[in-house]
Amino acid sequence: MSQFPVIGKPLIVFNEEQIGTVEELATVLTKSQIADYMGICANTFRAIEERQPEVARAFRSGKSRAIANVASNLITQALEGNTTAAMFYLRTQAGWTENAYNETKQTQHVIQIIRPLT
Repeated sequence: MSQFPVIGKPLIVFNEEQIGTVEELATVLTKSQIADYMGICANTFRAIEERQPEVARAFRSGKSRAIANVASNLITQALEGNTTAAMFYLRTQAGWTENAYNETKQTQHVIQIIRPLT
């Protein structure tokens, strides 16, 4: 036994059920919001992610799954003729823009004024 007493709160360790909750909530909440939901501060949530890599993986997995579902739905709508969905997809994924501009090059013009001798 240590000669110094342990001071402070014990480390929080997420169990499998809590990790599943993190993955589920990651589809709709930020890390800070998940921390609020779990009753801890955002710094504590980040510390748990560092200590338990499975928590960080669960968050990334849940977030990625939600993005994939929404993106798939967006593409389906675009292919079915939803013009707004098609335009949004092309702007964000294909680099399309609605701004038309002409690129001009500056040239140096020299103006000479010639006066007749009188």
